[in-house]
Amino acid sequence: MNYPNVQLHIDGAWCAAASGNTLPIMNPATGKQIGTLAHAERADLDRALEAAVKGFDVWKRTSAFERYKIMRKAANLLRERLDTVATYMTMEQGKVIAEAKMEINAGADTIDWFAEEARRAYGRVIPARAEGVYQLVIKEPVGPVAAFTPWNFPINQIVRKLSAALAAGCSIIVKAPEETPASPAELIRCFIDAGVPAGVIGLVYGVPAEISSYLIPHPVIRKISFTGSTAVGKQLASLAGLHMKRVTMELGGHAPVIVFDDADIDVAVKTMIGAKYRNAGQVCISPTRFLVQEGVYKNFVEKFAAAAKSLKVGDGLDTSNNMGSLANPRRTGAMELNVEDAQKHGGKVLAGGKRIGKEGNFFEPTVVAELPNSAKAMNDEPFGPMAIINPFKSFDDAVKEANRLPFGLAAYAWTKSAKTANAIASQVETGMMTINHLGLGIPEVPFGGVKDSGYGSEGGTEAIEAYLNPKFVSQAGL
Repeated sequence: MNYPNVQLHIDGAWCAAASGNTLPIMNPATGKQIGTLAHAERADLDRALEAAVKGFDVWKRTSAFERYKIMRKAANLLRERLDTVATYMTMEQGKVIAEAKMEINAGADTIDWFAEEARRAYGRVIPARAEGVYQLVIKEPVGPVAAFTPWNFPINQIVRKLSAALAAGCSIIVKAPEETPASPAELIRCFIDAGVPAGVIGLVYGVPAEISSYLIPHPVIRKISFTGSTAVGKQLASLAGLHMKRVTMELGGHAPVIVFDDADIDVAVKTMIGAKYRNAGQVCISPTRFLVQEGVYKNFVEKFAAAAKSLKVGDGLDTSNNMGSLANPRRTGAMELNVEDAQKHGGKVLAGGKRIGKEGNFFEPTVVAELPNSAKAMNDEPFGPMAIINPFKSFDDAVKEANRLPFGLAAYAWTKSAKTANAIASQVETGMMTINHLGLGIPEVPFGGVKDSGYGSEGGTEAIEAYLNPKFVSQAGL
């Protein structure tokens, strides 16, 4: 299948950049260019902003039921185009095609969920203190939205923001990832083909810092949603705050996995291997710091390392592979530095630890044990296929380490004790926690972090609220 040259989408039309400038698109599995990408600059952004104003005026007047029908059609179109979109995603991002298909199907489910929420964005009636007075809370769309998304989940990261905005009645300009542009473009094509009016959805690519520094302060934009690193998120949140823009921030994590002595080790290993090496570990909620109680530590480490060694790594288009390439050369370089630093600090590399081959961005599934807190990977999220496994003695020791870092996005725990499960859920500082299974990231549940991992939710009923303004109306009869 040929990979497309990717265009912008502005005011209902697919188009080149006004300047004609393009950026190269690389296949991370081969290191070769596979296409080009239109590079938006100031003139393109001005057109997108003007279109977003017109689109918002139309879309906010479109009934919730009509929005629902269009969104459900878009979800079905995405499912129908599964094979094509998944192939594009694997070619540009590197993940195995089974994971790409899973992401796309989950994206369609997310659209369906928010389509239903469009019909249930209820206000309320507040009992009045005086006879003949009605007190109403009315939910209104906040206005045009600017969304900024990363390359690790090209559809998943956009579809939450896009669907919530559309469900609420907002228009949106999506600044999609330049490294993985075709699958987001196909997602938006589904909405356009489903009947979303011109101007409601804009799609741009370019220099991220230039686009964000122009869109965020712009008076047209009333809401910002960003997924990415904590460092960049803090800069963008600061800029948005200067202009009183509403913000949702889904930032970095460094998820602890707490395995107690009474856990089912075989189930825990099997489940967490899949979670750790999904998307080559390039996942904001990826389990990274495994804290295993001393009584089962040796057993867990041996089984986890053996399972990591058994994974087959290669081109994501080959369905026999369990893990694909990293998304870009920066990630393989970062992984090499993490492993080198871990060894300097006395960490034991029990599996992997090396780049694979000379072509593409492949890296071995890596397991490092007994790594001290002074090591880089214990403080900065590796964001790659590295699992760190350390022993702990007591419940309090596990909680102390889980809460040591400023991050609080996701956490995992394994125990057969209901008492322990309740206690660990209560004491770990995190926005999301899943115990004895994988239960994060489905459309109907909250998705977001605390502390330096951001604020706001991109899932569940909480998500649409960030795109709605509550208006209080008090009315007395004449």
